[in-house]
Amino acid sequence: MDFLRELGLQHDNSGAYNGEWLACTGEWLASHDPATGKVIGRVRQATGLEYEACVAAAHAAFLRWREVPAPKRGEIVRKLGNAMREKKDALGRLVTLEMGKILQEGWGEVQEAIDIADFAVGQSRMLYGLALHSERPGHAMREHWHPLGAVGVITAFNFPMAVWAWNSMLAYVCGDPVVWKPSSETPLCAIGLTNVVRPVLEAEGFGALATLVIGSGREVGNRLLTDKRLPLISFTGSTGVGRKVAVTVGERFARSILELGGNNGLILMDDADLELAIPAILFGSVGTAGQRCTTTRRLLVHEKIADEVERRLLRAYEQVRIGNPSHEKTLCGPLVSPSAVEEMMSALAQLEQEGGKVLCGGERVKLPGAEAGGNFVQPAIARAENHYKIVQTETFAPILYVIRVKDFDDAIRKHNDVPQGLTSAIFTLDVRHAERFLSTLGSDCGIANVNIGTSGAEIGGAFGGEKETGWGRESGSDSWKQYMRRQTNTVNWSNALPLAQGIQFG
Repeated sequence: MDFLRELGLQHDNSGAYNGEWLACTGEWLASHDPATGKVIGRVRQATGLEYEACVAAAHAAFLRWREVPAPKRGEIVRKLGNAMREKKDALGRLVTLEMGKILQEGWGEVQEAIDIADFAVGQSRMLYGLALHSERPGHAMREHWHPLGAVGVITAFNFPMAVWAWNSMLAYVCGDPVVWKPSSETPLCAIGLTNVVRPVLEAEGFGALATLVIGSGREVGNRLLTDKRLPLISFTGSTGVGRKVAVTVGERFARSILELGGNNGLILMDDADLELAIPAILFGSVGTAGQRCTTTRRLLVHEKIADEVERRLLRAYEQVRIGNPSHEKTLCGPLVSPSAVEEMMSALAQLEQEGGKVLCGGERVKLPGAEAGGNFVQPAIARAENHYKIVQTETFAPILYVIRVKDFDDAIRKHNDVPQGLTSAIFTLDVRHAERFLSTLGSDCGIANVNIGTSGAEIGGAFGGEKETGWGRESGSDSWKQYMRRQTNTVNWSNALPLAQGIQFG
């Protein structure tokens, strides 16, 4: 495939980069096309030896990079964004090939990486501190922000490029290198993207800003979590692993950004505009084959319109074309792995044991020809109750649970009655319901939308959740502050030494 060669990918690839590609000594990792099951390429994984070489290079780069003025750092990030623009088509096709997103979503993910680079360029001139009024005469107080250090970034398979960019573009303008451990499901995406940005950084003498280490949790992941040279770890993944990350990183008093599970609910009131709502529900629940942390998993629909909504959704699901994600008309590609298919089947079986009913879908799909070995499923709609154990759990697959509610209060109560708190939405034409949903009495999630779905966040707003979704924010707004350390300064320009709080001493 031409786009693989364009991105510098070979059949056998190194899994460690620290300004140059290293000769790794770990086990081989095969990358599979989820649409066919065929091997795309292999990666020689890093061991502790290569990990040490990578982090040492990143730390050395930090000692020099922090001295570069922030606007100059932003200028280099602008070049990174342009490099990704030039390779947008190839990078998007690589996401589709290795992860299984349809082409539109693959290109959209790369555009997200480009957008955050543009955002970071502007941010490089807006790393604002504060000037404060001191209570002591002849004194000035300020707050400054300084570079933090090398940042460890651990990403999941479902956004194999964008999440790295969310963290890296902001970290770079803040003065921090990045040590990237990507998912073992999508190693080629990480190598391809690194090959796009590294020539820009190498030309500036800072190749190690984009350090990459592909390896197992034992060889690489655990070292990242305990490494004192990495004052911040950004982790995207499951809630279960996130608990370990939080504890391990916290034990050494380092920071963490945790983007964990989502169990996102969409409330559909009886006055909702269904012409808007149905497409939003369809994309939210079927997009990326249900493998987004923002996927719509629970539809809390007013009982007055529930039957009509179910009929409309069933018709909409009938029109979803399942197939190879590289084909233009495909709307739902494969799940990432055979184990993901098994998890979906297990979840639906548990749903029926708890009293739920599958209304459509939920079957394995075997496509003719080249896709015969793929991980395809029919997206499912199921009637359920919010308290079911399986509904309280995030299943990373296209399952939409339809839950009937009596009124707004019942909808909010059920909406918030799950352990997770990432993204949420309501469709209503009643301004009182809309505003209450966004108030302290409404959604308890990090993201709350009105008359748009749960999926498809823009980079301008901070992204993250509450409860078991974790903490911290990535992408836009003032998320840059997490990649810097705050310092309060007091300058005495008088000839006296008054103490704060009026204390008299001696």
